[in-house]
Amino acid sequence: MTDSQSPDLRASARELHDAGLCVLPIKADGTKAPAVRSWTPYKVQRSTPAEHDSWFSGSRPAGIAVVYGAVSGDVEMIEFEGHAITDGVLDEVTEIMDASGLGTEWQAILSGWATESPSGGRHYRVRLEGGVPGNTKLASRLAREDEYTDEERQRLREKPHARIIRVQIETRGEGGYGLVEPSGGTVHASGRPYLRVAGGPDTIPTLDAAAMTAIRDVCRMLDTLPKPETPKTAPRAPQPLPEGGVRPGEDYEARTDWQDILAGIFRPLITRGSTTYWGWADGVGGVKATTGRDPEHDRLYVFATGSEFQAEVPYSKFGAYALLKHGGNHKQAAAELRREGYGTPPPRRRLTSVPTQPHHFSDGSTALDAEHAPEQEGFEGGPQLRAVSSKPELDITNEADALDGVLQLMAKDQLPDLYKRSGGPCWVHRDDNDHPRIQQLATDNLRAYLADHVQSYIVKRGPDEVETEERELFMPKTCGTVLGRKDWPLPPLRGIVTSPVIRPDGTLLDALGYDRATGLYLEPRVKLRRLQPQVTTDSLARAKDIVLDQVLADFPWVAASDRAHFIGALLTPILRPYFHGPTPMLVLTATAAGSGKSLLKDIFAYCYGTADTAWPENDTELRKSITTQLYTTGQPVVVLDNLPNGYVIKSSVLSSLLTAEQWGDRVLGATASVTMPNDRLWIVTGNALRTGGDNGRRAMWVRLDPNCPDPDQRDGFRIGDLRPWLRANASTLVAALVTLVRAWLAAGAPLIRVRKGDYSEWASLMAGVLDYLGVEGWMADRDAIRDQDDEQQEWAAFLEMWREKFGADTVQTGAIIAALPDHVPRHKTGDLPAANQLGAWLKAREGRYFGTHKLVRVYDSHKRQNLWRIDVHADRGTGRHEP
Repeated sequence: MTDSQSPDLRASARELHDAGLCVLPIKADGTKAPAVRSWTPYKVQRSTPAEHDSWFSGSRPAGIAVVYGAVSGDVEMIEFEGHAITDGVLDEVTEIMDASGLGTEWQAILSGWATESPSGGRHYRVRLEGGVPGNTKLASRLAREDEYTDEERQRLREKPHARIIRVQIETRGEGGYGLVEPSGGTVHASGRPYLRVAGGPDTIPTLDAAAMTAIRDVCRMLDTLPKPETPKTAPRAPQPLPEGGVRPGEDYEARTDWQDILAGIFRPLITRGSTTYWGWADGVGGVKATTGRDPEHDRLYVFATGSEFQAEVPYSKFGAYALLKHGGNHKQAAAELRREGYGTPPPRRRLTSVPTQPHHFSDGSTALDAEHAPEQEGFEGGPQLRAVSSKPELDITNEADALDGVLQLMAKDQLPDLYKRSGGPCWVHRDDNDHPRIQQLATDNLRAYLADHVQSYIVKRGPDEVETEERELFMPKTCGTVLGRKDWPLPPLRGIVTSPVIRPDGTLLDALGYDRATGLYLEPRVKLRRLQPQVTTDSLARAKDIVLDQVLADFPWVAASDRAHFIGALLTPILRPYFHGPTPMLVLTATAAGSGKSLLKDIFAYCYGTADTAWPENDTELRKSITTQLYTTGQPVVVLDNLPNGYVIKSSVLSSLLTAEQWGDRVLGATASVTMPNDRLWIVTGNALRTGGDNGRRAMWVRLDPNCPDPDQRDGFRIGDLRPWLRANASTLVAALVTLVRAWLAAGAPLIRVRKGDYSEWASLMAGVLDYLGVEGWMADRDAIRDQDDEQQEWAAFLEMWREKFGADTVQTGAIIAALPDHVPRHKTGDLPAANQLGAWLKAREGRYFGTHKLVRVYDSHKRQNLWRIDVHADRGTGRHEP
């Protein structure tokens, strides 16, 4: 039809009915309302030709409409309002349809059945496979001021912020109806008719649901109503930064193209004006998103589901980046963009740097000078302890960065006086008694250390983007994580030395503090003397005079060996790093109190420092005491002092300690075990001491016998009272001892091979030193020492009497007890052992020599019992073994 078409509504109703459509009459009063009492039944039941004849007969004016949806065979109507046509919306939709691959379907709709409304709009119909949705507004815009009606102007006066909206594209679907041609006259408020411009009811195209969904999506993309933005997708514009600064997100918005952001998700299909239309990157389907529709706020709108973006929600470029790269975390996204160079560096209020006062340490470890006077000040040369001139600064805002930062400071040697040993980081300090100690760090210790040595801070960013550094201590859990590592980039601490010592390569360690070559920490007991570059004959003579002819001259040694053993022990701390292996226990014993044992011990205390501990009650307590001394104390000499008079030293724990180069145990108060080098000199003191079991072979004896009553009243010593002399001259004595060792090294460090089991290396070295110094008696007491071992003496006598009684015959234990009741070893109670008990004692000593006699077990298979005999070694002087 055209604008001159005949308004034959009955004929039109017949045409519509024949096309399968449901028809309604419309009032001719401009309301577009149905001219029936209720049109609800016609949503589900199609009107009949008889009803059409009734509605459209006679001269009563009316309009005609079609009910859309299932009742009309799943027909849907797409309506473009008149202002949408004049705005060019239909042309834009058509162009987008062509670009998105929907051109064929859209042209079928445009040419199928098209009606022009009285306002100049367009109505298009399409039949769907799979059902029709309800009425839907697809695209709208804000009304322009020249379009406002009087009612709308009044509304704005009442509500100034109200939005006046003009729908541009909508649909009529299930439950909706729309007027069709030839409705005219007063049916529409304008008085103009509906005109057919293409096709008719019998040429409605049929599309599948997917194609129609894509067409509706394209129409939605022309919606220009402002969408509410949320910080999650389009962060609100923050306050301007001072000095024209630019945030990373703002810089990203300005410098980045949508195509870079959406690569792999969407591809651009067509651009009209500032708007770009996007489809899936794989080319499947039509338009799925737009960008640039609002030139002032370039946003991404996605109209399809199935992507990372929420449908019909505006995304800024920064919001899209945050979603795709950081799961929507804008703070993390901004930080990453800043690392990539976006934004201007934020101004920062710096934390005031607190310089660390450098620790000055004087190097007094040098030599024995001609005046024998200790240097007090002005020592020259020698490196200082590791120190830094100012605290390193560390940003601990992020805990992971804080952890990495601490480890980097360790690796760069910027944490002074922090070391590692078995169990973790540690430091060296002096206790209340001025003794050096190794402090293993716990969480609180490390936190306090870092507070002193690291300028740690966190960065807080204010609303104006200004970053402020605020002083902050490390979190305890960060310190705990550091301590929980299995290793640390710290210098290893092997131990503390309290005097100059000889390194394994023969050089002298005489610089205070940590020595990287050995891992030792020199914390001298006394102020050290300046040593001459070379040991001269005069300096050696002075040193020997001080040590041998003054300090040790008046002690009542039982034999030359006792003096030699003490001198060897006195030189051992200086030589300890030079040799490998353990050292035996030094037993300081005397016939009576006041003989000088405490003075001998005090020489060690004044020169090196000693860790004194009482003799424990049992082996369990002894083990705890040993572990405590090795783990915490720094003194190279440990003294188990004042054993009971006549005490027999017999301990399996002590035997194990004295042959172990490493000592492992569980630290008190902890569950973890640690391993420590057994590098101490162990000393026991007491009167009339003796040994038992294996301890006799692990001892070096220093015996004193003043051979007078009231030995503590003796007088007339060469240097007077030793303790006051040591207080004034300990540094001189240390320098003298170092000089003795240096002279021996300068002479080529001659050794004399000596066999003493596990201690042979130490014994051979000391034999060479003492021989070079002209000190006689080293280990010349072997025969006499047997008398100090009760068990050795008792069993040697027993086996000698056995051999004398039975010769080389094998005998039963019962016969031995019966024949030698006065010589068989007894219980501690003094009772004779039973035959089975004696048999157990013999098994424990089978194959062991006591003097020149040893036990041999012979099994009697006929009697099914053990028999015993005594063999004699050739040690009697014949040079031959005696069977």
